[in-house]
Amino acid sequence: MQRNGYSASVLKSRNASETEAQAAIKELEKFSKKNPEDLAILYSNRAASYLKDGNCAECVKDCDTSLELFPFNVKSLLRRAAAYEALERYRHAYIDYKTALQIDCNIAAAHDGTNRMTKALTEADGPSWREKLPPIPTVPLSVREKLAQQAAPNALKLNPAPQHNGIKKADKPALNDKDIKKAQALKEEGNGLVKKGEHKKAIEKYTQSLKHNPSEATTYTNRALCYLLVKQYRDAVRDCTEALRIDGSNVKALYRRAQAHKELKVTARILFMSALQSASVSRGRNSY
Repeated sequence: MQRNGYSASVLKSRNASETEAQAAIKELEKFSKKNPEDLAILYSNRAASYLKDGNCAECVKDCDTSLELFPFNVKSLLRRAAAYEALERYRHAYIDYKTALQIDCNIAAAHDGTNRMTKALTEADGPSWREKLPPIPTVPLSVREKLAQQAAPNALKLNPAPQHNGIKKADKPALNDKDIKKAQALKEEGNGLVKKGEHKKAIEKYTQSLKHNPSEATTYTNRALCYLLVKQYRDAVRDCTEALRIDGSNVKALYRRAQAHKELKVTARILFMSALQSASVSRGRNSY
């Protein structure tokens, strides 16, 4: 298959910037009928960039397009599943993780994701949660044979379990049953307060819960969500980082930390512009 040199270089790069991917996509769209798989790879690469930046909605859109061009692409399935998980669309995430496992049952990221979604859906919908799922697509045997060779290395790179973004997975301290039960009860109280919109009170409950069980990553990500909602962005970053020390592949922690960093940049920009305006006014007064 003949490729333009620029597009080929972007296809090879897993760290291609969003702008580079955009330019290459426009270039390849002219020849999309001849190179649908190449175009699918570019959309999947841009989706990875969106996912890294916490822009999960755009990640899902690009993965949708990628999968239309190249059905059952493992990377696109796993990236879309991770984006759905961060957006708390757990049923859709479960479907994508299970579809990826049809292609290769040894994909660690898909197994871990399926387990997380099973737990989340059981808590949300009860024992009958499977009845509410959309149908899981059946991957044809010919497609499974074609893609199985690619699935294992891709999953390894997508899910570096012990370490993620330079954060080593932390060892969990030994806890007694009393502390674990007390922590869980306080966390559930916090969850109830979040549903009522009482985020500051929820933060207090999560803080109490962490005193009993400081190794529960979901309590940190739940408190981080509350910090985001009350605009305590630095605290949100701190909690997400702590969650990632406990669970290096925690998608919610990555997503919420990206959101917090984004808000901190916006706040810093507003403060900078305000300072410039104040300085300008001050200079204007001093000129008289």
